[in-house]
Amino acid sequence: MAQGSDSNDTSYKSPSPGGRAVSNPDDPKKVMRREKNRIAAQKSRLRQTQKADSLHLESENLEKENAALRKEVKQLTEEAKYLSSVLSSHEPLCTGLPPQTPDLLYPTHHSSYSTSPKFGVYPNF
Repeated sequence: MAQGSDSNDTSYKSPSPGGRAVSNPDDPKKVMRREKNRIAAQKSRLRQTQKADSLHLESENLEKENAALRKEVKQLTEEAKYLSSVLSSHEPLCTGLPPQTPDLLYPTHHSSYSTSPKFGVYPNF
């Protein structure tokens, strides 16, 4: 026999699922439906991949931002401690300021205060 002869074609074709017989595997409606389904599945997988990539990038950016903010908080805390210690060491030496009393910190309402809308409520000096 010559090669390429189709007379001894013994290729195996699996039975259809559920034992149903397929009337025509080349039915144009089924081919179109399968093609549409294949394209829809590809698009769905692509969207999932893009969403995962996007979430991964967002996560990395948020981690970097979080690390930068933690570093800034640490620096500001150290600066606040330093300034507090400078103030504490300077207060005993400072003779130019009168001791602060609650009245100076929270003045009572007097008629000598200006209520001009331009400046708010401030004492007239």
